[in-house]
Amino acid sequence: MRTMKSIVILISGRGTNMEAIVRCAQVEGWPAKIVAVISNRPDATGLAFAQAHGIATQVVPSQGVPSREAFDAKMREAIDQYQPDLVVLAGFMRILTAPFVAHYAGRMLNIHPSLLPLFPGLATHQQALAAGVKLHGATVHFVTAELDHGPIVAQAAVPVLKDDTEASLAARVLQEEHVIYPRAVRWFIEDKLSLQGNVVVVDQSAENQAYFKKEVV
Repeated sequence: MRTMKSIVILISGRGTNMEAIVRCAQVEGWPAKIVAVISNRPDATGLAFAQAHGIATQVVPSQGVPSREAFDAKMREAIDQYQPDLVVLAGFMRILTAPFVAHYAGRMLNIHPSLLPLFPGLATHQQALAAGVKLHGATVHFVTAELDHGPIVAQAAVPVLKDDTEASLAARVLQEEHVIYPRAVRWFIEDKLSLQGNVVVVDQSAENQAYFKKEVV
């Protein structure tokens, strides 16, 4: 029998990827429990969604904290009370310090709205349009101290259309995020991910094959 694992999700706003993960976990019956959703902003609307789904919520305010280190110490204390197996960043708009990242090494995931290593940082859709790329997308990766450069778990691509705006491109990418992020979290929970150096190897069981062909590049 598999051990029930625990997940803590960090958000800063609505947290649509958090919503997608919560829904998939419930519908698919994951061997895991989302034990808390924590935000650095008290006005994050995703907190209400979590509460409505019976998930504990907490706010660790980032405003007014004297340093990144001080905030990360408070956030680490809040997270660790739940003893999570996995920490999921779902629109958590903070740059994390190296000691914080090291504390959760190998058990913290993020999603970034580009096909990394292309376009790290902010304004990814604007960057993609300015560069004239024909494919854009999203990447799920393990978090490391280098921003948006951790080992890649999964990617999904969308075509860049000639009449795309930042908004239209972002909307199509977000749809793919809602597919690949829950899948990547489930892979972690079900021990289907292994790190070989900087490369993530996914157990491509029969259940995963169709998904790989349809959704992941």
